[in-house]
Amino acid sequence: MNQEVTDFINNVNQPWQAIVGNQLRQIVHDSIPDVEERIQYRKPHFLNNGKYAAVISTAKETVSFTIFNAANLKLPEGLFEGPSERKTIKIRDGQTVDFELLTKLLKQASSTL
Repeated sequence: MNQEVTDFINNVNQPWQAIVGNQLRQIVHDSIPDVEERIQYRKPHFLNNGKYAAVISTAKETVSFTIFNAANLKLPEGLFEGPSERKTIKIRDGQTVDFELLTKLLKQASSTL
């Protein structure tokens, strides 16, 4: 794991954001065996075979998780936003997150990278 990514997650504004960030990071590692991590554009990016697979970003009240290569994913209505090639879920404090669903979607999207 990349120390810069660890530092980013550990230094976010809210403790709940660090918890969610670490959970998201773990599902990326569970979904993509040889994932590469790096900080790019001041956010953690995760690559599979040199191509973007996912990114974590934070804002004042959210943690966003973007899945790339998402055009062929079947997504629940209203949960994700963004153009067809990348879909983002915005997670808020106290929100129940279906990490199993995110893992399944990320595995599917990254399998063709």
